[in-house]
Amino acid sequence: MTSTARVLAVRHGETLWNVAGRMQGYLDSPLDASGLAQADALGVRLAAASIEALYVSDLGRTLETARRIAAHTGHALVPDARLRERHLGIFQGLTGDEASDLYPDHWRRFRSRDPEHTLESGESLRQFSTRVVAAVEALAAPHAGGTILVVTHGGVLDCLRRHATGLALDGHRTYTLLNASLNTFSVGGSMWALVDWGDVSHLGLRDSIDDV
Repeated sequence: MTSTARVLAVRHGETLWNVAGRMQGYLDSPLDASGLAQADALGVRLAAASIEALYVSDLGRTLETARRIAAHTGHALVPDARLRERHLGIFQGLTGDEASDLYPDHWRRFRSRDPEHTLESGESLRQFSTRVVAAVEALAAPHAGGTILVVTHGGVLDCLRRHATGLALDGHRTYTLLNASLNTFSVGGSMWALVDWGDVSHLGLRDSIDDV
């Protein structure tokens, strides 16, 4: 049996705050009509997939996405708080313009992707990345040779891709973080590989709302 697990990592469906450009973090916003349809389409896509377990961030937008997927796949949901989006502290619920006006220094460092910058009441990029990478490694470990589904957030996907490809946390991002996209990794302990990225063929679209 191979020592690696296949990890299918999914971003939640589109939310009201995605469209409004509001930063969510640990706060929540419901899926809009497009987001609900995206989650249903992803469930249809995965209905015949050989998946051993469905792990999900315990925030509302991911749980709703996962419930709709599970309606087609038949899996029980396993919530895990380690799969949450980055805690954005004082930025949560704000638009970029509002955050820039209220907290200009924090906003500058946030936009520069300073890995050590800790948002007030939140967490740094370094803390965030360490959390989510360790979580996925731990979840994948019991499933060597199999496949797991992880329903999570755009920021989490970004950290996982950076870890798998060696892109620094402060490196410029040239790829998109698509709602209800299917992103595939091979994970075996500290050995990671990116297999496929940003598959939204089940949506019949080439693009979606990017991460905020």
